[in-house]
Amino acid sequence: MNPFEAPRTASRLTLAETTRKHLQAKGYTAWVAPDHDEARRVVLDLIPPGSTVGIPGTVTIRELDLPRLLEERGCKVTHHWTPNLSPEERRARLQEELSAEVFLTGTNALTRDGMLVNIDGTGNRVAGISFSPGKLVVVASVDKICPNLESALRRARDAASPPNAARLGIDVPCIATGHCVDCNSPHRICRVVSILERAPLGREAHVVLVDSPLGY
Repeated sequence: MNPFEAPRTASRLTLAETTRKHLQAKGYTAWVAPDHDEARRVVLDLIPPGSTVGIPGTVTIRELDLPRLLEERGCKVTHHWTPNLSPEERRARLQEELSAEVFLTGTNALTRDGMLVNIDGTGNRVAGISFSPGKLVVVASVDKICPNLESALRRARDAASPPNAARLGIDVPCIATGHCVDCNSPHRICRVVSILERAPLGREAHVVLVDSPLGY
């Protein structure tokens, strides 16, 4: 084992615990998971079998294989990633995601004092995070924790948007530069910014911090 890894791991987990406490103070129920397996266990414990679950465009949740695991538990999982959907079918899926009993998503960034930052193209994901009728469950890797709001916004633009654009095959300038250039491209995917300073009122909200890279 690399003798230098243990202090790095300890430092990450300490930061995660610090952030967890701030999230708790801001109205969330929050956990720290040391690995993918524990993160899956926490999420599955939060979602009763048979629930309807809306999953927006989130790489984090798919990297954890949660859509399949939820379906195996009898949940009805709705998402708009299915290939070859017509525009009408895609719009219907987006609405179903928002009206599900559980909205399950990642986040582009969060601050160590407990603010969640996200950037969308259509706004469906940030809408579900900030206002949908069901339980909110957010999963975030520890490496997305930023010192402050400014750095979290920068992370969302520079670390999340270019690989997402590349994944979607969208021709925007950040693919060539590797960072945001605040473009005016008609295909720009950074159009709606959401900052949750506290957990939304009147809603059960959970955040699972994972000490392993996930998502963008």
